[in-house]
Amino acid sequence: MLRYTAMRFGLIVGSFVVIWGLVRLHILPAGLGNSNYLWVALLALIVSAPLSFVLLRGAREQAAAQVSSRVERTRLNLAAAAGQEDDADDEAREVAHGGKPHAA
Repeated sequence: MLRYTAMRFGLIVGSFVVIWGLVRLHILPAGLGNSNYLWVALLALIVSAPLSFVLLRGAREQAAAQVSSRVERTRLNLAAAAGQEDDADDEAREVAHGGKPHAA
């Protein structure tokens, strides 16, 4: 996940540098008044989005697989813990009502 985030950030920074260079060379418009850096940042975000969709597909799929496996492990752990809690609760109710506890 960190790898994908770093690659995405690098793509945004790279887009910013390229667009800033194009603005400095007067190939792209410079924005209005003192909004030059804001203009370049917005263009960099807009340009980097489709580029990351295409160029970072593999890294994004790996990150999604990692997140999915973590979610699945957490879900299984929570289900197991809930089952243990239910068993302990059932046993406590049996003891409270005069029954004998049974080994799990």
